[in-house]
Amino acid sequence: MRVIADLHIHSAYSRGCSRDLTLENIDSWCQYKGIKIVSTGDFTHPKWFKEIKDKLIEAEPGLYRLKDSDSLVRFVLGTEISCIYSQGGKTRRIHVCLLVPDITTVEKIIADFEKRGFNIKSDGRPIIGLSAKELAKIILNINQQSLVVPAHAWTPWFAVFGSKSGFDSLAECFEEITPYIHAIETGLSSDPKMNWQLSALDRITLLSNSDAHSPANLGREANVFEITDGQLSYQEISRLIKEKDKNKFLYTIEFFPEEGKYHFDGHAACRYLSSPAVSKKNNNLCPLCKKPLTLGVLHRVNELADQKNSDSPKNIPYKSLIPLQEIIADSFGVGKNSKKVQTEYFNLIKKYCEFEILIDLTEEQLKKIARPEIAERIISVRLGRVEITPGYDGIYGQIAIKTAAVKTVQKKLL
Repeated sequence: MRVIADLHIHSAYSRGCSRDLTLENIDSWCQYKGIKIVSTGDFTHPKWFKEIKDKLIEAEPGLYRLKDSDSLVRFVLGTEISCIYSQGGKTRRIHVCLLVPDITTVEKIIADFEKRGFNIKSDGRPIIGLSAKELAKIILNINQQSLVVPAHAWTPWFAVFGSKSGFDSLAECFEEITPYIHAIETGLSSDPKMNWQLSALDRITLLSNSDAHSPANLGREANVFEITDGQLSYQEISRLIKEKDKNKFLYTIEFFPEEGKYHFDGHAACRYLSSPAVSKKNNNLCPLCKKPLTLGVLHRVNELADQKNSDSPKNIPYKSLIPLQEIIADSFGVGKNSKKVQTEYFNLIKKYCEFEILIDLTEEQLKKIARPEIAERIISVRLGRVEITPGYDGIYGQIAIKTAAVKTVQKKLL
């Protein structure tokens, strides 16, 4: 059984997140997308945790479903923590995802945080004054079956390898706890191929998750497992991650990394972006205002890389996709939140879920359910026929899908 899992999302109790991120809406959107397992997100927030306990019931060991519902969507208990602290004479800002096997473990984590005086009521992603290593020690001492995963590992401002506040290695960050860090989250602005350039990550499982701040963004990145009927459980998911089981961890679903909002270097205030090579020539300064550039993910990967695209047989494959709403928007030449796009999206997912449309249907099947221009763009995306202006300094990249019609127009212009 193919199981698509999105293991890092947020709730309505996180800052900057949609009020529509309720358990019921998350469940519905997972059905639209074809997501089988989704994180609850934000389990340390008291009000959200109360909703989790009131509205969910254990369906399989360590996995939960909505009460009084026949939905096949399963929730895993997860959250993201923001660690802000000083180490090595530098302020560190590291975001860490946690996945835990049961409600009792969450209650113990909350009790520990409250005892330490952490403010867990102000934000679904709480800020704590502990190092990432100390957080990992606390969580693993409470329950060794928990997973501690550095979030969006390359993001400049809030990540373990981030150019602004991170480290040059997992060992530098987690020290003696490093062997218990089995995975990192690659984030929207990098893909596995970029991460394969670091030999220190050869043993690490690369996860991809949406970090969704709204229901429609669920599954924009995800993980695809093969799990035998009767074996679905938190323990099996944990095993696949810890053991990097390529036979059962089939692939990850990725953004094209250039579309991520920190792929290139740049300075948003000046609307300036540059490749790492150009940035170095300018001493990593914005040539317009002479202020420091925000050095992006590609720059940091190049700095730390010590091997060339180590495409080892042990690596878990990946597929680069564009969300269906963005493909429809590109077809119509309008914004993805427009009424026209939303109407067409919901017409399509009445027939098949989004991932079936994006991954599984043949070209002939697509042409039977979708407009020709949409079907053509889905096939083009599968083949990697895209053009992207890279994202930088918090600004998403601009992506265009190459089609026969686009090529014809370009040829005439030439």
